[in-house]
Amino acid sequence: MAEVLSQSQIDALLNSMVSGGEDAVETVQKEEQAYRYYDFNSPKKFTKDRLKLLKGIYDNYCRIATSQINSLFRVNSEVEVVTVEEQRYYEFSNALGDNDILTLVDIKFADNTSKYPPLLIHISQPLMVNMIDRMLGGNAEDMSIDTSYVYTELEMPLYRKIIEYLTMILRDAWSSYLKLQPKVERIEENPSLFQDISLDETVVIILLDAKLQGVTGKVSFCIPETLLAGVFDVIDNRKRTEDEYENALPDVHQVIMNKIKDSILTVKADLGEAELDLEDIYNLQVGDVIDLNKPHDSEVVLYVEEQPWFVGKLGVSNKNVAVKIDSRLDKAENAKNEIQADDFTPAM
Repeated sequence: MAEVLSQSQIDALLNSMVSGGEDAVETVQKEEQAYRYYDFNSPKKFTKDRLKLLKGIYDNYCRIATSQINSLFRVNSEVEVVTVEEQRYYEFSNALGDNDILTLVDIKFADNTSKYPPLLIHISQPLMVNMIDRMLGGNAEDMSIDTSYVYTELEMPLYRKIIEYLTMILRDAWSSYLKLQPKVERIEENPSLFQDISLDETVVIILLDAKLQGVTGKVSFCIPETLLAGVFDVIDNRKRTEDEYENALPDVHQVIMNKIKDSILTVKADLGEAELDLEDIYNLQVGDVIDLNKPHDSEVVLYVEEQPWFVGKLGVSNKNVAVKIDSRLDKAENAKNEIQADDFTPAM
């Protein structure tokens, strides 16, 4: 079926009749390049939020891996996520060369006993050979590796040791979401023989770029749809359980208040202060009046268990001396007005 031009493309072609046509062709080409091909017959299985979550997890993986590689090989390295993309498995497998090696990693998590297809890891040959050479005491200089390179029998045990080391980092990278138990199942030296994943099955490819002092290589993680769906189910169920638990928790403040609301506390009112000589105190008699140096309508501070809490006015209620509370003191005023217990005069 012939392609239908957009209105902007039609306008550009009409304008080209005046300008000569070259500008219109360039405009149409630019618009075509701005759009990415999407196959509606193969809709995406995972949302952008899911892929964004994976990118965050593997960003964490890269930080840990960079630190571990620096420590293990005594070199400066840098590992970063390049892309997190959903594909068909055949797109991943077709990109592998005849001498490439796949690592099959069995993933167990939580209490899930279901059997899932393995996670696949592929490391480009120049990068892996560089690391193997350093483990053998070399400095990995002047090394030229092409796609025809075949690992030797001596290198394969070291290959497995390095891949097991990198695989265990997955446990720490995922630890914020769930407890993974990754284990290298086997190393497949002929990827074409691996058939645990159908060619049309959806997979998510996490592509990492690794720089290791003089060499740059790629590390690819291929996660099958069924495995990733199982992981997301566990994460969703855990989050749902946590939300239900938080909603079921009673109001902590109310619980505490219910426990202490029947406690009996002492309330005192500071009526004023006076300084008397020892002789004056010795000569005090019944009926003498002591001047507290405060007006009769001045503010009175109320103390609850020796701590100033309220300010009020002294008065009478039901023929008893009482204090009417006007305001509550804040912390700054509490500290300013704090008085030792021996200086208080109980309300009478």
